[in-house]
Amino acid sequence: MKETGCVLLKSGALTAEDLEKINRYTRRAFQEEELYTFSVVLCDNEVDRDMERFTIPALERLGELFLGKTGIFDHAPQAQNQAARIYDCRVECLPERVTRAGEAYHRLVARAYLPRCPKNEEFILELESGIKKEVSVGCSVAEATCSICGADRRKGECGHVKGRCYDGILCCTILDHPTDAYEWSFVAIPAQREAGVIKSFTEKGERTMEEVWKSLSGEGDLVLHAEERQQLAKEVAILREQAACGRQYREALEKSVVRLCGIVSPEVPHEAMERAAQAMQLDDLQAFEKAFRKRAEQALPLTPQLAPAEQRASTENREFQI
Repeated sequence: MKETGCVLLKSGALTAEDLEKINRYTRRAFQEEELYTFSVVLCDNEVDRDMERFTIPALERLGELFLGKTGIFDHAPQAQNQAARIYDCRVECLPERVTRAGEAYHRLVARAYLPRCPKNEEFILELESGIKKEVSVGCSVAEATCSICGADRRKGECGHVKGRCYDGILCCTILDHPTDAYEWSFVAIPAQREAGVIKSFTEKGERTMEEVWKSLSGEGDLVLHAEERQQLAKEVAILREQAACGRQYREALEKSVVRLCGIVSPEVPHEAMERAAQAMQLDDLQAFEKAFRKRAEQALPLTPQLAPAEQRASTENREFQI
């Protein structure tokens, strides 16, 4: 049996397809308000604490084997330990991440459900608060080979030491061809380093700012990876810089509208125009500025004093020429 850490991710609203998949395992049809669901990263292709890793095809096969499996506690196969049931699985690729073995990072994400009832209220609270966090899976594989020489680790040691590098290649055990998936458990210390309760930006792993803003405004529940926090910090820094530039541009536009209004419509009180400009949308400000500027140029042509003589031939405002 292979035990490996996994990750929990909070899911969003259920779709009709989700309900259909869940109700395959229930004796009656359940509605969304009767269920609590979450997503679980069961395992991935990263090298874990035991210096073992799954192949990507192994993750695909495990996705089939884990359908319908129940979550328990501490790998104790007892009926009273059953906590939730998996109703959907998929393998996600995060191409921006590279594993220690040099592969694009892949993870097996399963979706699980449990009924909302007084008995489960404490368990749901522990999930939401992060108390119940670390989890691992129990499964068996047909192949466990050395990443350096391909020798079958089950038949004995090949001489290569797990954790060492040989000609730049990390030695680990490659797990392939899963034959069974027993269960997934909440544990204290999982094998995989990234095990723990987290929340992704979206259920499909596509990280968008929309889910972040919903969480920050109290509409969601989001806990970020260190990499995600760095990404968010960069996004916020960019937005702050853009916002500062936008404020400067708007302030300059408001002043220009007020100034030009004083030229073309001096009867409009200065304070009234200031208040109006501050209340305008940006598109309206731009439109007023364009119109006022055109009228101002017609009413008061502004020709540089050092312009060619033919441009200064008009006698208009000659008394102001040097």
